[in-house]
Amino acid sequence: MSKSLKLFAAIGLLLASTSLAQAQDADAGAKVFKKCKACHAVGDGARNRVGPHLNSVFGRKAASIEGFKYSKAMSVAGSGGLVWNDETLAAFLTKPRKMMKGTKMAFSGLKKEKDRANLLAFLKSFSPDAASAAAPEKPKKQEIAAAPAPTEPKAKPVAAKDAPIPEHGVFHLGRAALVEEVKAWDIDIRPDGQGLPTGRGTVSQGEPIYTENCAVCHGDFGEGTGRWPILAGGQNTLTDERPEKTIGSYWPYLSTVYDYIRRAMPFGDARSLSDDDVYAVTAYLLFLNDIVTDEEFELSNENFNNTRLPNEANFFADNRKEEPQNTARSEPCMTDCKPGKAEVTMRARVLDVTPDSKEGEGAGAIE
Repeated sequence: MSKSLKLFAAIGLLLASTSLAQAQDADAGAKVFKKCKACHAVGDGARNRVGPHLNSVFGRKAASIEGFKYSKAMSVAGSGGLVWNDETLAAFLTKPRKMMKGTKMAFSGLKKEKDRANLLAFLKSFSPDAASAAAPEKPKKQEIAAAPAPTEPKAKPVAAKDAPIPEHGVFHLGRAALVEEVKAWDIDIRPDGQGLPTGRGTVSQGEPIYTENCAVCHGDFGEGTGRWPILAGGQNTLTDERPEKTIGSYWPYLSTVYDYIRRAMPFGDARSLSDDDVYAVTAYLLFLNDIVTDEEFELSNENFNNTRLPNEANFFADNRKEEPQNTARSEPCMTDCKPGKAEVTMRARVLDVTPDSKEGEGAGAIE
């Protein structure tokens, strides 16, 4: 390559980098990061989740957080000198599996360059060394620990025999929960609708909420990504060898859908959705499963019990206590309960519905 061509290439790269820097918006990046919160944490006290924390990710060597189990591909890349900076992170976030074959990151990537630029700006705000991330690492000066502040002398502990003993309870420990404390935990919703909060939301309102908070794991249309659960489809598969147990094919009650989203979702940021948001997302899931077909359908506490899931009739109350073999004796049989030799006729299948820290380290994660 001629010197002139090299010069033009260098200028082009510089202009592209300058354009990227100008386009970056950390506040907008915070919104994009919601797609990452299911697997990653950032900020004060951030810890590893399904994926490693992203504090000081700029300038960090790949696969370098001690104690986190990386994929083999990421470990090899780190050993080969891969360092996270604007260029490498942008490439990885565009299409993780294309850049690094064998990565455990299930996220398909950010399609919009603007979203990638804004996300990088947001992550830079948690990376003190971001300005020098592209340069080789320099040995850091040994930090001198600050002397601890003087503390007040500890009070002499009260002897156990002199400590006041609570009057209540068998073990005289703790106190009775306040009504307000019980109410804060009492959020379960029954199939008959008891416990539903006041609120409402439409299918069209639920779509952007789902896209922003749920699609990263469950797919744009509830089809699931990687090893994350499938939420839509699967009709008429329950008799198959590998049935798809979705809201539309298997779940018995809509109350379970609302209750689970309300108390546990989005993954890694539970209880962040308002009651109206949960109604809207639930309505959108009904739409994805063809249970409702109108995009302006509104689900509320008033019409909640009017909507039934297709498989409800196949569930029934557990009446095993009323069966003769259980009513004839007061104590359960513990030995020689069945004459002859017991035979295994069926084996349970392990269903990994949510990637965990044992077999799924790094699933859906930036490593």
